[in-house]
Amino acid sequence: MKVIIVDDHPLVRKGLTSILSLDGAIEILGEAANCKEALILFHNVNPDIAIVDLRLANESGLDLITEAKMQGITSKFVVLTSSADEHDFERAKEIGVDGYVLKEALPEELLHALRIISRGRKYYDPGVLDFVMKSRESPFEDERHIEQLTPKEKEVLLELGMGHSNKQISQALYITEYTVKKHVSQVLAKLELADRTHAALYANAKGLVTYSVN
Repeated sequence: MKVIIVDDHPLVRKGLTSILSLDGAIEILGEAANCKEALILFHNVNPDIAIVDLRLANESGLDLITEAKMQGITSKFVVLTSSADEHDFERAKEIGVDGYVLKEALPEELLHALRIISRGRKYYDPGVLDFVMKSRESPFEDERHIEQLTPKEKEVLLELGMGHSNKQISQALYITEYTVKKHVSQVLAKLELADRTHAALYANAKGLVTYSVN
């Protein structure tokens, strides 16, 4: 797993390098302190994953990710932030980041997130659930919602919680992608959720998804 780190604080970059070095499967290809340096680094080393600080001095890490994608960079992007602002998270989701990790996360949590993301799944820090669940429209407090789901819909919800695509769910549950789409629509409707990302957060908030850290 080839990784680069984009953060405007030298101490943070060095700290992340030390943490990631604990995993022998991770290779640090370089560091950048701002958007210009990061874009050059992207093109020079072509990383598998880029860890990007949400705020880079007077620049935006989300703007950097957007620009990198426009320039054809195909690496996966993990936003690292101290922000628990729902607007930041929603925008990160809109531009297609692969991970959203709070800086208060433990080292093993960050390593776990990178492993999850390297396998093609998305990872959202459990701490993100706190502000999502506080939304006025959040149905998470109503325990009756999940009981409305059929057994198959519950299986689909679990797969969504693991960040799986419709194709992956189809293969895991031995059903067609068309059937998966129908089940996803039913899950969203019954749980009154806006999209599959909120369904994933719901599944994690309810403790339906468990990960083994190894």
